[in-house]
Amino acid sequence: MPDSPQGLAEIERRISAVRQNLMELEEQATALSGAAVEELNARRIAEQEAQLELLTRQRDEILARSPTPRKPKS
Repeated sequence: MPDSPQGLAEIERRISAVRQNLMELEEQATALSGAAVEELNARRIAEQEAQLELLTRQRDEILARSPTPRKPKS
């Protein structure tokens, strides 16, 4: 993965999308009932949580390798 602002921006975009997916899945899980539906939603939520963890870790690694931004001279 490139250590560029574009790469970081893409990861941030994907993190946002995964978080939105998680919110929607959790709302669906609350609204629906039945063992098969609950199992499917639980699996989807677990997949999205794993994706969020991976993306967050990738973002943190990029940020850790990036030089600290300099403050403008007054």
